[in-house]
This record gives sequence, structure tokens and C-alpha cells, in this order.
Amino acid sequence: MKIEPSDALVVVDVQNDFCPGGALPVSGGDEIVPVINALVPKFSNHAYTRDWHPANHCSFDEEPQFVDKSWPAHCVQDTSGAELHPALQIPAEAMIVSKGTDVAKEAYSGFEGTAFAADLRERGVRRLFVCGLATDYCVKATALGGIKEGFDVVIVEDACRGIDVPAGSAAEAVETMKQAGAAIVRSEELK
Repeated sequence: MKIEPSDALVVVDVQNDFCPGGALPVSGGDEIVPVINALVPKFSNHAYTRDWHPANHCSFDEEPQFVDKSWPAHCVQDTSGAELHPALQIPAEAMIVSKGTDVAKEAYSGFEGTAFAADLRERGVRRLFVCGLATDYCVKATALGGIKEGFDVVIVEDACRGIDVPAGSAAEAVETMKQAGAAIVRSEELK
């Protein structure tokens, strides 16, 4: 698959809190960083989404059930846990999209409550190559949000990791994205 100037690499939530040792780690979450870094030079447009929660965000729970509105505190604004993974290559022109900033709202998609779609259109972007964490939450929501906004969406499957609880939820998310119109590729297929 050939990368075009109107394509964007969208890296979803590769933040310290979602990597091993973080507040809400995805198993092997840091293993996708070298795969993403190898993709960065192939694109002229780059966007990095991040959870950027206020300390009293509605999704935080003292006794988390690991479902909507019941997560451990994570990716709190201006903390090391909210920082993008230190080994991630981030070009100077990259868009940084902060989501989940409204204390009263969950926001899994990079398009929810942000100007992301408008910013992409302003840059002439038509197709999104989505990767990151976690397949079954923010990657899926961002991909579906991109489709809803009228972008063509491609999932770079080996540059994603899922939580996969319950077992099978990551594969189910990939199927949901496919059914919605997303293409599924592996990083080595991108030229």
C-alpha cells in the first residue's frame, strides 16, 4: 500500500500510563514503539492523541472496575504518566491532540470534543493510518470517529496492542473496525 501526501499517521495514546509500569498498562504496550518509529519517516502528516485528564476526571474510581467511569486514575494532565512514551519519535510538525479534558465526560476517540477533524482537513488529509493503544478502546473509537468524519481509515494492526479483557475483545474490535469500512494492514505492507 502506497503512502500518499494526503495521508496521516495517527498514533493513539502511546503514553507512559498505558505502558508497562504505568497506572493502566496494556500488556506489551511499549513493544509497538519501534514499529511506529519505523513508520514515522514514511508520512508527511503526523498526529499523536493523548488522554489529558483533569485530576478529578469522571472516569477515575477509588475501587476501579475497569469499565466505563471506573478506571484507576491515569494520564492526569502534566504528570509523567500522561507523557508520550519517551522513545516515541515525534516530528516537530506533529499535531498533539488532547482528549478527555472535560471533567464530566469520557472520551475514547481523538475526535471527541476536539478540533482534530478540522485540523486534519486544514492540512489536506484524506486517509488516516491509525495505530497505538489500546485496540479495543481508544484505537477503535478513534478509527470509528475518523470514518464518521468522512476519512478513509487504515488500521496498522502490528502497531497496535489491545487490553483484550474479556479475551477476544481486541479481535472483536478489529472486526468492528473492518465492518465499519476500515482496511487492516501490517506495517511491512506500507511503502
